[in-house]
Amino acid sequence: MTLREVANITQAQIISGQELLDTEVISACGSDMMSDVLAHVKNQSVLVTGLINPQVVRTALMMDMKCICFVRGKIPDEKVIEIASENNIVIMATKNTMFEACGKLFSRGLRGGD
Repeated sequence: MTLREVANITQAQIISGQELLDTEVISACGSDMMSDVLAHVKNQSVLVTGLINPQVVRTALMMDMKCICFVRGKIPDEKVIEIASENNIVIMATKNTMFEACGKLFSRGLRGGD
């Protein structure tokens, strides 16, 4: 699945990284606890979260994620967008809840990692 498809499935607005939307991804995770992401996530490409602070981008960067999809209509501030852009991480935002976004992606074939 491409990041463009992730955006279409979740009806997300692309905030940054439009030039990277053809990137292929095979897995995702949903969490608001970055400590859990660091401790338990392996090989996920998309992070679905409601947190909009810079730590989210730093966590995604450490885990080599390609995209962050912010849920519940949250839009990150310019600092978060800047850090993500500098590191080629696509930022998108959906009005879906985390449960809805993850469910839609799962039903279309995107799975959790190992």
